[in-house]
Amino acid sequence: MKAEAKYGYTIIMLINISVLGVSLTERSQFPLLSIVQSIQVADFLERLYVFFMFALIITSFVKINVFFYAVVIGMTSLFKIQSPSRMTYPLGLVILFLSMTIASNYQEQFYEGQTIVPFILHLPFQVIIPLLLLTVVFLRKTRGRVMKNSKN
Repeated sequence: MKAEAKYGYTIIMLINISVLGVSLTERSQFPLLSIVQSIQVADFLERLYVFFMFALIITSFVKINVFFYAVVIGMTSLFKIQSPSRMTYPLGLVILFLSMTIASNYQEQFYEGQTIVPFILHLPFQVIIPLLLLTVVFLRKTRGRVMKNSKN
């Protein structure tokens, strides 16, 4: 996690605790939403949580689409498919199927995100695959130097 994200998360948690208190922050599934629901400005601006949820949905939609686009482009270059549009429907159906079968409710999704995902996704993609790629690059460079030296 980047330092900016850690600081942002820390600031949000400090705001949550200072507004809601420790016990309510611990019990609430979405403490920031509880804070936004309690905002009232001069009896004029109320129900700001609608805008908060709208912004949350829009940013989540954009994030998912960027990831989906990256997967489609990656798969088309990996399998040397000329048109990326040929991969959108199959990958979309895979994502749709997985989204319906992985977790049936929020508690199950939270459990899987805290216990299973770090070992199945984070560890391979953040540690194992980069180390393998670094090893491959190192071996290619050393083999290239050996080949150049043997030709001379």
